[in-house]
Amino acid sequence: VQLQACGGGLVQAGGSLRLSCAASGRTVSRYPVGWFRQAPGKEREFVAFLSWSDTYRYYGDFVKGRFTISRDNAKNTVYLQMNSLKPEDTAVYFCATRETRYAEATMRQRDYDYWGQGTQVTVSS
Repeated sequence: VQLQACGGGLVQAGGSLRLSCAASGRTVSRYPVGWFRQAPGKEREFVAFLSWSDTYRYYGDFVKGRFTISRDNAKNTVYLQMNSLKPEDTAVYFCATRETRYAEATMRQRDYDYWGQGTQVTVSS
């Protein structure tokens, strides 16, 4: 399974970006998916996950209604729509998925088996 994340860039505070994570080698349908991020000098942290059934979404506390995770099974792609961006959202964003279909979606990085290469998001003040 290969995950290709893209859509990052430089945006002013208050702006929006939509990150995409295209999967190849396997479908993302019916698998849990997640987004994580790592800011300079900090540990990687949980951003959002989407359950295999698409019925349950969970976000990190810092999101506060600004981000939305979704997927398009026809395009085999997972998205992270980010609105009202803040300078503290600056980080490399990673998408991830689990090995097992119908597995539980979690906040734990160690539960995810496949990772994208990351896409840089920079928010200027």
